[in-house]
Amino acid sequence: MELETDITRIEVMTRLNGADDAEYRRLLETCDLAPEEVDAIVHRHYREVAGHIECRVCGNCCKVFRPLLKPEDIDRLAGRLKISREAFMKKYIVEYEDGQGWFFKDVPCPFLVDNSCSVYPDRPGICRSYPNLHTGGFVSRLGIVFSSCSVCPIVYNVYEGVKREIRAGQIPAMSSEDQ
Repeated sequence: MELETDITRIEVMTRLNGADDAEYRRLLETCDLAPEEVDAIVHRHYREVAGHIECRVCGNCCKVFRPLLKPEDIDRLAGRLKISREAFMKKYIVEYEDGQGWFFKDVPCPFLVDNSCSVYPDRPGICRSYPNLHTGGFVSRLGIVFSSCSVCPIVYNVYEGVKREIRAGQIPAMSSEDQ
């Protein structure tokens, strides 16, 4: 399996493929596959790709995104740093304008050190689940997924693999593991 891991090349290819990807999104939204079947294909590609790309070596998502933090994330991180919740909030985070949560003040993440998460065991929940290719609803999240293609080598390679497979019509029967 040949994977693209150079984030600069991925950013360029994602930009160049913009119109092609709009067509692909329309294809996915209108194809004869049920959303669950598309999810099964995505999950299979995710398992294949994720086993070959180490997130903690890349760290690009931590350089670009400002994750939504929940109260339990704040408490866990404050505990790890052995500071009060209030001190943590004052130093590291700001509240969303709508008052529905918090995010880090700065990008890159203040806990990214040499492309690695210095608080990895206690990282926020949203960071734990990223890139969310193991969950359902791929077709309903295509805009978000596509925007992550230029950020995450795993997302890019899964997206491209699924695209090739669906365009080629090489849809294998779902295994019990995929269902």
